[in-house]
Amino acid sequence: MTWTQMQPLLEQGTIDTLYMVLWATVVTIIGGLPLGILLVLTDKGGLLRNRPVNKIVGAIVNVGRSLPFIILLIALIPFTTFVVGTFIGPTAMIVPLAVGAIPFFARLVETAVREVDHGLVEAVQSMGGGIPTIVRKVLLPQALPALVSAVTTTVIVLIGYSAMAGAVGGEGLGSKAVTYGYQRFDTTFMLVTVVILVAIVTLVQLAGDGVVRLLARRGRTA
Repeated sequence: MTWTQMQPLLEQGTIDTLYMVLWATVVTIIGGLPLGILLVLTDKGGLLRNRPVNKIVGAIVNVGRSLPFIILLIALIPFTTFVVGTFIGPTAMIVPLAVGAIPFFARLVETAVREVDHGLVEAVQSMGGGIPTIVRKVLLPQALPALVSAVTTTVIVLIGYSAMAGAVGGEGLGSKAVTYGYQRFDTTFMLVTVVILVAIVTLVQLAGDGVVRLLARRGRTA
């Protein structure tokens, strides 16, 4: 296959991959951030200490993290079809991508929020601050660099998930690599696809690291 033939396929595959990853990331943050904070708040010594809730939420998160994505993808076909109307295409793949990434991101959020100095929390409590105030004014701002790192890691995981999703009708670079590279024994196409995926991951990592360093500098000068 010539470059002229490959270019439109790679361009469309890249667009589909970025589309899936972008929206799956948005849904993952919306779903995973509250879960991670809830795990911290309901844990032993937390502001909303509630062992049963913590154990239930923790178990759900652990089950979600333990399932291989390709199995989760197939298991969610009925749910994806119910939500989107189809289980094929980049829009449909957002559902399993987000469902697979939310538990992973929730644990990263939990780890990031646990690192916040408890003395700051106690100081806000002593001034009459409630739990919403503590979350908004202390936990999230203080954990922000670690949360940005968590988002960066999650986006990279989603890029890998999106490539796997291409094997079952998800479109994107994974689908193009299987259809035009693997099935047609086109090594060049496969290599170009890999290079593009590596480039996307590298750019995401560099951007995430840059934001973390910027936030860290601001924190030191504040």
